[in-house]
Amino acid sequence: MNKNLIIYTSSLCGFCYRAKSLLKKKNIPFEEIDIDLDYSKRNEMIKKSGGRTSVPQIFFKDFHIGGCDDLYKLEEDNGLENFVK
Repeated sequence: MNKNLIIYTSSLCGFCYRAKSLLKKKNIPFEEIDIDLDYSKRNEMIKKSGGRTSVPQIFFKDFHIGGCDDLYKLEEDNGLENFVK
């Protein structure tokens, strides 16, 4: 598991499934943290993301990528493979 890419998710979130699908399609390993299962992780996500409460919230190392749309924009602009090298 690559702990460099972390995605905070919720089990009922379509955008979370979409973001994870893109990462899997690109063979980019990630750690998933389901905030439904651990409320302290929800608070951790909110703090790390500067107050954002929506999921997914995606981080590469200490860089906050953002949500699903931000991930797809990054793929469109630069290619995720290049970003996460």
